[in-house]
Amino acid sequence: MLRRHRFGVPALLVMSAYVVAVAVAAGVASSVGDLGVLWRLTLFSEMDEDVAPTWPNALALVLAGTAWAWALWQSLRGPLAGPPPELDRDVRRLRVALYAAVASWLFYFFMSSWPWWVTVLDAAAMGAVVVLFHPVLARDPKHADRTRALGVLAYGGVAALEVLDVLGRPVPRGLSLVCGLAGLFWTVLVLRAQRQDGRWRRTTVLYGVASLLLPVALWLVGWALIGADNAYYAVVETVDALAMVWLARSAHDLADPRPQPALPSSLSARPQG
Repeated sequence: MLRRHRFGVPALLVMSAYVVAVAVAAGVASSVGDLGVLWRLTLFSEMDEDVAPTWPNALALVLAGTAWAWALWQSLRGPLAGPPPELDRDVRRLRVALYAAVASWLFYFFMSSWPWWVTVLDAAAMGAVVVLFHPVLARDPKHADRTRALGVLAYGGVAALEVLDVLGRPVPRGLSLVCGLAGLFWTVLVLRAQRQDGRWRRTTVLYGVASLLLPVALWLVGWALIGADNAYYAVVETVDALAMVWLARSAHDLADPRPQPALPSSLSARPQG
């Protein structure tokens, strides 16, 4: 499995180091009854003071760490091993933008809260993905222009909201909702285009679909069954790992080796003797 991907060994080492750190933090939480370190390693923020150090909360945090470990493996292992295909300039640029968007998530790992400029940087990275997806998807131009417009509205709007907030300017009412809906529809249209395009694997598309549907399902379950004094709602945020995996795999798939055409069989048998 390690040799199946171009960077399988380094990806496994990074993932393993993270898993060991989470396991040690879980052991500390179990022995001293303090979830602080485990919370920081799995949710990348300071622990909510209202969260009790119970075993269900510890288990939820370990599951969150498992999700991020899997996201690290999926993101860092790279495309399948083998001779890469010839990629045109548009596809190469899109892959760079997708990897840059994934790399912006590193701020999420190292900062307990995102300052405004990190949010703007993340929105700019996704804006580049939106713009550079357009010429690749334009080979099937039915929804390409509409898709780009929705993406620019979504991520340009997010950046504008942050800047307006920092400057103390009034924010147009409903702009946040409009940006959220635009981002949702952009993702749906891109996933639809990927499903119809042979360059992306079905599993990659399913990760994108799951990143849209799973948060809703988990929030409904939490609202129905779980009290507000535990880690459940915080752990729900780790479904962002699915979006990270979708972006990384979208870049990987474009550089996977292509099947080689079979050599034509001989039209006539070699003469004997």
